[in-house]
Amino acid sequence: MRDFAAELRQRRSQGLERQRRLLASPQRPHATVDGRAVLAFCSNDYLGMANHPVLQAALIQALPEAGLGGGASHLICGHHQSHHQLEERLAAFTQRSAALYFSTGYMANLGVISALAGRGDTIFSDRLNHASIIDGCILSRARVRRYPHADMAALAAMLAETDGHKLVVTDGVFSMDGDVAPLAALAQLCRTHDALLVVDDAHGLGVLGPQGRGSVAAAGLSEQDVPLIVGTLGKAIGTSGAFVAGPQLLIDYLVQKARTYIYTTAMPPALASATCASLDIVEAEDARRTCLQALVQRFRQEAAAMGYELMPSDTPIQPILVGSNEAATALSDSLIAQGILVSAIRPPTVPEGEARLRVTFSAAHTEADLDRLLTALRHARAALAA
Repeated sequence: MRDFAAELRQRRSQGLERQRRLLASPQRPHATVDGRAVLAFCSNDYLGMANHPVLQAALIQALPEAGLGGGASHLICGHHQSHHQLEERLAAFTQRSAALYFSTGYMANLGVISALAGRGDTIFSDRLNHASIIDGCILSRARVRRYPHADMAALAAMLAETDGHKLVVTDGVFSMDGDVAPLAALAQLCRTHDALLVVDDAHGLGVLGPQGRGSVAAAGLSEQDVPLIVGTLGKAIGTSGAFVAGPQLLIDYLVQKARTYIYTTAMPPALASATCASLDIVEAEDARRTCLQALVQRFRQEAAAMGYELMPSDTPIQPILVGSNEAATALSDSLIAQGILVSAIRPPTVPEGEARLRVTFSAAHTEADLDRLLTALRHARAALAA
C-alpha cells in the first residue's frame, strides 16, 4: 500500500503542508479566524458583497416561493424559474446571447472544456491557467499544448502548425499573479487560425470593465471576438455558483454535452434570486470599484517603497513575491502575530521558487485597514531582517 503518512511528512519537511483556518464569523475584512479577531486580506470578496443586506433580504424573501434545495438536476425537474431568470440576467450582464448556470467555477470549466473538445482536437492553454482549466483539458482527452504565459508569438506558431478543431482557453485575470491576459491579441489570433476562444473571467467579473462586466468588456471585445465567458459568482458577486455565457447555439450544445451540468443537482433556487439582486448592485455602484482601485494603487506605492517585490498587477490581487516556501510562511506568520491574515501561496499552486503572499483587497476595506496592513508589513520586514 502507498505510504500516505510518509508523503505527508515530506510535505511538512518541504514547507508545503496546507492547513485549514476555521472562520467563525461572516466573510468580511474584520473576521474571527481560529478563535481570534483578525483583519483579513485574503478573501476574493472583491466588492464586499458577501454580506450585503439587500442580498440577504432577497434570499430570505425568495425562500418561501423558490425553496431551498434544488431537489434534482436541471434536466430532470430541478430547473426552477429563478435559475432561468438568473441565466437571462447573466446573459444581459455579460452582453452575450445566453448563459448556463453551474454549481461551481471548477465544475463550469470541467464541463465546458471537456464538452467543446475531445479526441482528435487540440486545446491551447496558458501555462499559468487555473487548476480547473488544466483538469478540464485533461478530462477532455484532447491533445493539450500549453503556451508560455501570455506569449502570443509562441501561441501563434502553435496554432499555425495545428490542423483540425482548435480551442484556446485562458484566465482573464490570473488568480495568483493578478495580471490580465492579452485578450485583444488572443481574439485576433483565434480569428486568424479559426480557433474557439474561452475566457475564464472569475477574477475580473464585477471588478474590471464598464459597470463591472469584466476583463473582456474592459478590452472592448464582443461575443464575436470572445464567444464564451466563464464566470464565478462567489467572488466579486458575493453569492455562489458559476456560469458560462455565449452564443445560443453553444449554450444549447453545452446543455446536451456538459457532464458537470447534466449530472448534478441544481443549486438552491433562492440563491439564484439573491444573485440577481447582487448583479443589480454591481452594475450600478461604480463607487465600489473606484474605492477598490484607490486602495490597490496606494498599497502598491507604499509596499514597493518598503522594498517588497510586487508583481505587475493593477487588480485587487496583489502578490508579494518572496521566493522560498520558508520565507513566505515566515512573513505570513509574522503578519498573523500582528492580527493580519494573509495566506502564503506555495508550490504546486505557484512555480517552484516563486512562493508569495497573495494580498487581496475588497471594497469593504477602509483606509484605516490599509494603514494597519502597511504598518504590519513594515514591522515584519524589520523583524525578519534582524
